[in-house]
Amino acid sequence: MQLGMIGLGRMGANMVRRLQKNGHKCVVYDRSADSVKLLEGEGATGATSLDDFVKKLQKPRAIWLMVPAAVVDASLHDLVGKLEAGDTVIDGGNSYYIDDIRRAKELSAKGIHYCDVGTSGGVWGLERGYCQMIGGETDVVKRLDPIFKTLAPGRGNVDRTPGRDDKLPGTAEEGYLHCGPSGAGHFVKMVHNGIEYGLMAAYAEGLNILKHANAGKSHREADAETTPLRNPEHYQYDFNLADITEVWRRGSVVASWLLDLTAISLLDQPTLERFSGRVSDSGEGRWTILAAIESTAPAPVLTASLFQRFTSRGEDDFAGKVLSAMRFQFGGHIEKKSGH
Repeated sequence: MQLGMIGLGRMGANMVRRLQKNGHKCVVYDRSADSVKLLEGEGATGATSLDDFVKKLQKPRAIWLMVPAAVVDASLHDLVGKLEAGDTVIDGGNSYYIDDIRRAKELSAKGIHYCDVGTSGGVWGLERGYCQMIGGETDVVKRLDPIFKTLAPGRGNVDRTPGRDDKLPGTAEEGYLHCGPSGAGHFVKMVHNGIEYGLMAAYAEGLNILKHANAGKSHREADAETTPLRNPEHYQYDFNLADITEVWRRGSVVASWLLDLTAISLLDQPTLERFSGRVSDSGEGRWTILAAIESTAPAPVLTASLFQRFTSRGEDDFAGKVLSAMRFQFGGHIEKKSGH
């Protein structure tokens, strides 16, 4: 099957490679001519402009946008006027599902189909495959099934869920799923990423406690501004975090791919000096919490994990200053220097 790919970043380029490796034909376009040229050298058909891109696609066209959520509308604005009724546009990025509902309606008025595909797999997807959560019209999703199936990881070596067998219909065991109408794919991916925030925060906080388990070995000043460590003999452990994450990977109830990746990082750099600890968020966690609020579904863990990311970026600095100011005013407390 032929697919047009717009956006040849870390995921888009590897998706093209995975498709081509399995017999599909890809036409590619990116604002970076070098990115296009690189994939041309690997067998893709490159395009020098959107007009050139559209002309090189067979009708009905299937076009996958793998661009940041913030530029999807601009990309559609530039692209849609060049398309025809019956063509399909797929947004595989991390768009807000409410935007998908709007876009699908707007494109439907022009006879153009729209699919939203929440795509998980990151830089490992080329080899492992991409888990896909799909929203859109049933007939359109079925027509594009060869693309989704090739990108998906398949059953691989994951044990079957007890009770599932070949009599059960659907593609969930293959790593891709038509979740429902427009917006459904990105809704499921939104919550997936919200859960990811919580899982990551739990691992990070737990490992931080282990890292501080030697607190009894360090000197603490005895003054009014420092809470004393009552039993320093209880905190005399110097844990090898690389080994702990490794042992957790094997038979533990907290084993996961995220833990696998953490173990890789800690083995490579036990103190993680490559990183500053500033954690970004690209929107999905916020949208998950908004959906939880509007649907009255309690989500305290996911909410806390989102706010922790804000804290990591220093976005609570002024709140800290307010606290220090109040302590100074009511008790004359002088701030201690950082690190003391």
